[in-house]
Amino acid sequence: MIRFALLGAGRIGSMHARNIAACPDARLVRVYDPVANAARAVAVRHGANAAATVAAALSAGIDAVLIASSTDTHVDLIVAAAQAGKAVFCEKPIDLSLQRVEECWRQVRNRGVPIQIGFNRRYDASHRGVRERVAAGEIGDLHQVIITSRDPEPPPLSYVRVSGGLFRDMMIHDFDLARFVLGEEPVSLTAVGSVRITPELSEIGDIDTAMVLMTTASGTQCHINCSRQAVYGYDQRLEAHGSAGMVCSANHHEHQARLFSAASAGAPAPLQSFFIDRYAAAYQAQLADFVAAVATGRQTSVTFQDGHRALILAEAANHSLATGTTIPVPPPTDRP
Repeated sequence: MIRFALLGAGRIGSMHARNIAACPDARLVRVYDPVANAARAVAVRHGANAAATVAAALSAGIDAVLIASSTDTHVDLIVAAAQAGKAVFCEKPIDLSLQRVEECWRQVRNRGVPIQIGFNRRYDASHRGVRERVAAGEIGDLHQVIITSRDPEPPPLSYVRVSGGLFRDMMIHDFDLARFVLGEEPVSLTAVGSVRITPELSEIGDIDTAMVLMTTASGTQCHINCSRQAVYGYDQRLEAHGSAGMVCSANHHEHQARLFSAASAGAPAPLQSFFIDRYAAAYQAQLADFVAAVATGRQTSVTFQDGHRALILAEAANHSLATGTTIPVPPPTDRP
């Protein structure tokens, strides 16, 4: 039984608390949030204790820490948890600054604790099925990967101002998914972006509509298209095309029933509303995998280095957008 402290009791933290409580091999023991009432509410709901400080949350009786707080707190909390000898699961991104991510790694790399970053899309059964078929050679030599990622509506400006921008906040999931399916690292990246939905974004230097093209050393291409608004629902699709065929991961709908009538010629049900619904099973699967890694002492499936590589791609996209050029992506090293 892996005993958890949850740091962050907002929307994502509350979801993680439910998943920990539902996991047969895990137990939620403590909850900390700077908003004491939020921590208390989540703790009471799941039979845990609200901690008054981070240090109290990390004290004896805890095996693992799940970090679901704001991005600007992630590095400090990862370091504190690792120094306390606790296994760490941290929501993406590790930080908005590559320099801070690399400094974080220098502080935790020799602590000997498992660290997993919350790229849950790897655990989606449909997306994982694409990757497994690509890896098994079922579509021959991989030529192209196409990722479509569109939110149902744009986030509030208050969120966008501190989010780090579309590439580091939203598309970072797609950068990780691309690496997962490609099986090799991109060596070049070109990004284009514009403001098509929320004019105010121009004032804060962000975009809401973007496309990225990446190429690997073998010549495999990956195209990511991303939008902050899809009026028809949460649009999440993945396609891999190769010399012997194609494999796809399609959108999920609220149900599979189709209505045929004068008003509808068998149109499918609406798309699932947003990421907590669409990736509910993936969130549960990633937690179970992390718990198994902690229990057995094996390497986590999504590592600190994976978080670092995704941020490198996001930074390359920002640089490409700013300069209008194709950016070479440095190869992985033995460090962040």
